[in-house]
Amino acid sequence: MAQPPVLSLNDIQLTFGGKPVFEGVTLSLAANERAVLVGRNGAGKSTLMKVIAGRIDPDEGEVWRQPGTHAVYLSQEPDLSGFDTLIEFAVQDLPAISADDRHVAEAELMALGLDPEANPAKLSGGQKRRAALARAFAADPDILLLDEPTNHLDIPAIEQLESRLQGFHGALLIVSHDRRFLEKISTSCFWLRQGQVKRYGEGYAKFDEWAAFVEAEDEKALDRLNTQLKAEQRWLERGVTARRKRNMGRLRKVMDMRAERHARKTGLNEMRATSDMVLETAEGAGKRVIEARGISKTFQTPAGDLPVVQDLSIRIQRGDRLGIVGPNGAGKSTLIKLLLGELEPDTGSVKLGTNLEIAYLDQNRDRLDPNDTLWQALAPEGGDQIVVRGTPRHVASYAQDFLFKSEQLRQPVSALSGGERNRLLLAIALAKPSNLLILDEPTNDLDMETLELLEDMLADYDGTLILVSHDRAFLDGVVTSCLSPVGEGKWLETPGGYSDAARQLKEIKGARTSKPAVNKAPADKSAKPAQKSQAKLSFKDKHRLGELDKLMPKLQARIEALEAELADPELFTRNATRFQAASEELSEARDTLENHEMEWLELEEKREALES
Repeated sequence: MAQPPVLSLNDIQLTFGGKPVFEGVTLSLAANERAVLVGRNGAGKSTLMKVIAGRIDPDEGEVWRQPGTHAVYLSQEPDLSGFDTLIEFAVQDLPAISADDRHVAEAELMALGLDPEANPAKLSGGQKRRAALARAFAADPDILLLDEPTNHLDIPAIEQLESRLQGFHGALLIVSHDRRFLEKISTSCFWLRQGQVKRYGEGYAKFDEWAAFVEAEDEKALDRLNTQLKAEQRWLERGVTARRKRNMGRLRKVMDMRAERHARKTGLNEMRATSDMVLETAEGAGKRVIEARGISKTFQTPAGDLPVVQDLSIRIQRGDRLGIVGPNGAGKSTLIKLLLGELEPDTGSVKLGTNLEIAYLDQNRDRLDPNDTLWQALAPEGGDQIVVRGTPRHVASYAQDFLFKSEQLRQPVSALSGGERNRLLLAIALAKPSNLLILDEPTNDLDMETLELLEDMLADYDGTLILVSHDRAFLDGVVTSCLSPVGEGKWLETPGGYSDAARQLKEIKGARTSKPAVNKAPADKSAKPAQKSQAKLSFKDKHRLGELDKLMPKLQARIEALEAELADPELFTRNATRFQAASEELSEARDTLENHEMEWLELEEKREALES
């Protein structure tokens, strides 16, 4: 039985600076519903959340909450200023602050690894985010509004938040760029599009499929409108003077159709907004990019020695895509500095390849002057040109590649949102040629459209990539191996994306406590096998390699056939059941092919190592 709504918006209208943001937003949120709010960059998701939270009043329309409900809003950038301790901040959303309530807030803070008496001014971005979540949960609201709750959280904290939200009994509305997070917690989706909201009654895992169908239907409607418009325009060419009184009504209809066509076309173009981000690879890099042998690094702390890296050996070769994962404080950024030679190891050695040209986007984002305009940040030497990988580009044209509008070019950097600042840094970092790209937490504050564009760009990059990220879906879509901490400064390299690493780490958990951790490094192909019997693949491996050689082409052919079938715009309308079945089969076939390819690569590497 459907739950009654605890919140509803009716025909919300809002205009900023003469430009309409919402033109009739209507939605309702039911008790126990876990909904996500999806929309392109700049569609107004955060603004709509503020309207729902009562932070912004709409020009027209009604925001209704069930009487007696308590709503809490966690903003995209929590403000902890003005509080001497975390506990003072954490009790602010409680209806009444009693001794018992204070204990609840303290418990929430400690559950998230925070000291209630800590000074908020000294917290990291991730700690501030956890403090804001503790404040929200301590209030035990009926309606919880979360704007980018996973920003700056590490993977363990994100998984802890997922578990907490899955057990939340109130109504939940979330804006987030973390696709895996949304897939795990959502039961419905709201799509903010062209100033209005469409509702989808299933979780985010199926959102893209539904959105593609909606856009295909809009394309058909636009085609029909174009056909009608051409007919009306042919009539207009014959003149409107005769039968003027009746014909003026028809002329007004044509004008209305033109306006509708423009609105539809503008909306579709906005949804198709893509970036031309292309990363050119510098010439001349050798096959070896980084080779670390037995490196260790220990820091002295008041509590004693803190081993960050212990006896790590790893070889990174041209074209590798290495993901470095782990909780905050595990030493990921320190490890990158060691691998780049920016920090000397206590023991061991690091050798860098020849002719390396490095592009580095660091985690701190310190390279932006808040007083500079976006134009000055892109072209610090002045003028209207920027040299992008050896080719002069107009600043406005290059900025457009990263989804910036021309009117933003004169805005100060301080006026940009977190996501916009991140896109600006990407634009600066990717302007120069490189054959080694280091991205330290590039996904923080990025919207989904930019994430997908960045994934596409990295897919075309034929240099070497080292990526630090807490975005599990992004890691799965980009990297080919992961380096993960396993305790006491030990790191383990595993093939595949984050999902593969998590599975393999889970399998070995416990076994490593009884013996020293061993770093997996690529095989030394100069070393000869100790025994002649090891010089060839086993019969089982050889047989499996032959099977994979036959299976993969068949799977690829099946995938292409399914893609062709699903490309039929009439399929969903004609046979929704077949559309669903084909979609599921395609997803399963792609996953199977990916697994087969990974297995084939591992066997090939094993064969080459044995035979060399």
